[in-house]
Amino acid sequence: MIERRPFATLGRFENEWLSAHYHFSFADYHDPARVDWGALRVWNDDRIRAGTGFPPHGHRDMEIVTYIRQGAITHQDGLGNEGRTVAGDVQVMSAGRGITHAEFNREDEDTLLFQIWIQTARRGADPRWETRQFPTDARAGRLVPLASGRPGDDGALPINQDAAVLGATLAAGCEFTHPLAPGRRAYLVPARGRVSVNGVTLETRDGAAIQGEDKLVLRALEEAELVMVEVG
Repeated sequence: MIERRPFATLGRFENEWLSAHYHFSFADYHDPARVDWGALRVWNDDRIRAGTGFPPHGHRDMEIVTYIRQGAITHQDGLGNEGRTVAGDVQVMSAGRGITHAEFNREDEDTLLFQIWIQTARRGADPRWETRQFPTDARAGRLVPLASGRPGDDGALPINQDAAVLGATLAAGCEFTHPLAPGRRAYLVPARGRVSVNGVTLETRDGAAIQGEDKLVLRALEEAELVMVEVG
């Protein structure tokens, strides 16, 4: 089963510095049919205006993965961590028993990002933050683990859950097959470009909620960039 969730049907929030679209219920947006997808709880598609950002606020017991699509984000937290993550790269914050952080766009252009929250399997763990570069050439034509708690996903940023955030870049016409283990779900979003998944066409920033499939045949209908979460 593959349920396409068109971008136009997502939840919406707008103010003077943030334009956000919600794939799942979040803040004042609630859709009982879109609360979570297995351990995947949040997928926000955010545009943060230049020179603005999220002031200090707290989280706990959640694995928060940020995928930068355009521009950069600067992170600061109460543990003393500070760093800048640029387009194509990924940061992970394991909120653990509690962490306060701020995220600012200190660039001269808007920053576009996906913020993905995965429910933790280890409540009360030590909080941590890390950012890592993921060259686009290394994920050309295949889905590569970017953040993962699964055994064997070497090179991915660690999270405290049997789940993975994967990314791929595809040339127009590229096609490949990606297996899904029994009982696993996936949620797929093209960050850019049009793709087909087992014959279902997705436009840029559409979501696809996937379950009951043993493999995914992915084909780029034009040059594309994909982000996908696999969960139990």
